[in-house]
Amino acid sequence: MEYRYKPTGVCSREMIIEIENDTIKSVKIIGGCPGNTLGVSTMVEGHKIEEVIQKLKGIPCGIKGTSCPDQLAKALEEIKKK
Repeated sequence: MEYRYKPTGVCSREMIIEIENDTIKSVKIIGGCPGNTLGVSTMVEGHKIEEVIQKLKGIPCGIKGTSCPDQLAKALEEIKKK
């Protein structure tokens, strides 16, 4: 199933996440630092939602208090609630 998330406090504008059986099938991050967002997207594919949340939650970007990886973790937490 495909989910769309609007991150806050970061450069990226949207995250499109495809989940299948509690596993991340694909992630596309629109906006943000192209190399970093592509790297994060590629690294999380094939992993369980909970595993990725534990690894990415709380990662800051400079003084922002959040980051694209942290926002992805928040998106995954929302998906888990549904």
